[in-house]
Amino acid sequence: MFWGILEKLECMSKEKGKVYEERGCEYLRENGFEIIERNFFSRFGEIDIIALKDNVLHFIEVKGSEKYYRIDSITPSKLKKINQTIRFYFCKNSLEFDYCIDALIVCGDEVSLIENITL
Repeated sequence: MFWGILEKLECMSKEKGKVYEERGCEYLRENGFEIIERNFFSRFGEIDIIALKDNVLHFIEVKGSEKYYRIDSITPSKLKKINQTIRFYFCKNSLEFDYCIDALIVCGDEVSLIENITL
């Protein structure tokens, strides 16, 4: 019974995540970004959205909530995984671009982009 409840919660969480990512993509397009890829996976982790603007690749972590969201949920451990995944992405695709890591916060109807997050 416990595992069934856990699976249901995980499924609901993934569905909400997709909604937040879709809102985020709409926001990015409206602000001049070209969406290159979504949900890029590697053995190190996942990048929610990869977008291009002004010849800079943006690797974007999407976080969302209906009431509030705190940016500090993107931990140093999460940033390390994102960086490893970015290196893998560049290597796999034989790319050379300037890049940055961004956070896209979706809170209720409000969307905010925080560019170039670092430790």
